[in-house]
Amino acid sequence: MRRSTPLIVLVAALAVALALIIVTRPDSEPRADLPVVDRPTPAATPDSLNRTAREAGIPRRALTAYVKAAESLKSSHPRCGLAWNTLAGIGASESSHGAFGGARLDRSGVASPRILGVPLDGTGGNRAIRDTDGGALDGDTTWDRAVGPMQFIPTTWQRWGTSASGGEPDPHDIDDAALSAGRYLCHAGRDLSTSTGWSRAVLTYNRSTAYAEKIARTASAYADVV
Repeated sequence: MRRSTPLIVLVAALAVALALIIVTRPDSEPRADLPVVDRPTPAATPDSLNRTAREAGIPRRALTAYVKAAESLKSSHPRCGLAWNTLAGIGASESSHGAFGGARLDRSGVASPRILGVPLDGTGGNRAIRDTDGGALDGDTTWDRAVGPMQFIPTTWQRWGTSASGGEPDPHDIDDAALSAGRYLCHAGRDLSTSTGWSRAVLTYNRSTAYAEKIARTASAYADVV
């Protein structure tokens, strides 16, 4: 009986450790606090958009796309609760609102020159994704690249790409990109008025707590100027 005591203690210790792993695993998932979402959406009027764009430091053309996408989703996805400033936070992080690499949004909302991400070849912490679209969207026939102001990879765009005007969806068009991102986020998070839903949605873009926290801070800062 005495010889079995160490074994009993070891088994008990392993059981406790396993229980701790099971209990704490959910808390180890990436997550961020909900940003400010209870501010009114800027009115889609020239004066209101100009003031918000100036105070938030968001190009007027990009802000218009975020506001219109959020308003459209209120009708098509009434339970989603996606606020314009979350789209703006993602747009800021992904492409500086369509200005990455010296690009600019033209009057129709299309970024020029086109914004292309790095080849997703498995280096630099990126996941390796072999070409899926024959280079149709990203011009790369070897590896996929994220494209446009909201940085969609081709396969995601193929599923969620939506035209804001009824034409052919274009990931390089900020209106189409913002609306498509909103649909994608609503599907992923379901209810973005909760921290759980918001985190789940934003982390579909980048599964990193630091990324989600950055988006939350940026989105809250934008909301505070309204």
